[in-house]
Amino acid sequence: MKKSLSLLLIGLLILGLVAVSGCTDKAATAGTDETESQMPVYVVGTEPYFPPFQYADENNNNEIIGFDIDLINAIAADQGFQVTWKDLGFDALIPALQSGQIDIIASGMTITEAREESVDFTNPYINAGLALAVAANNNQIQSIDDIQGKVAVVQQGSTGAAKADELKSEGVITDIIYLPHVSDIVMSIQNGRGDFMINDLPVTNAFISHNPGVIKIVDDKIQSESYGFAVRNGNTELLNMLNEGLANVQADGTYDQIMDKYF
Repeated sequence: MKKSLSLLLIGLLILGLVAVSGCTDKAATAGTDETESQMPVYVVGTEPYFPPFQYADENNNNEIIGFDIDLINAIAADQGFQVTWKDLGFDALIPALQSGQIDIIASGMTITEAREESVDFTNPYINAGLALAVAANNNQIQSIDDIQGKVAVVQQGSTGAAKADELKSEGVITDIIYLPHVSDIVMSIQNGRGDFMINDLPVTNAFISHNPGVIKIVDDKIQSESYGFAVRNGNTELLNMLNEGLANVQADGTYDQIMDKYF
């Protein structure tokens, strides 16, 4: 009888320990899920036709990848927030930010005085510039000095478009074709619809690297510029988080790893 009672007590003790252990595991898991659920989520707008900064990965269900994507994800991990991505046309990004559809713009956006009237930019995260490119078989245009009376092709809403507008207002060029994506621009100068394109230098270099013999750069010192991420005017808390996260990933080597991956 005593032996049976002892065995019964031992069995109850084991069951109790298992029950406590099970509760502990569930509590730890719940705590982790709760922590993740409490992390703020920000919607990031991007135009995914601007490699290597953001573009669709054809080998992985058109998942949006690129330099900007990896950098924002690294900043989010450093600052403890989550992001979701929203595909928008480039010229729709600032209106979407102002209307509250998105919280952040990460889309190879050049910091300009005109844009700073509408959004707040982070510290620059990359130095870039504008390049003039022509079809690979075009020998008539050797530099910006040879574009008198020519037709420019640019991405609508870009700083390349702003530069073309300036050239047209000065009477240097006769017309401008505005298109939504870099691939459209390249096709336009290939088929002779336009004579040259003005676009961001790193993007043009990336296109040439992946598509040799299609276009060539004839002038890469048209204009110096820097990219920044953008938030709504007055959103100081989010702006400070992005700047702090950017500084941290630059300091710990993560930024250099992302740079090496895409450039």
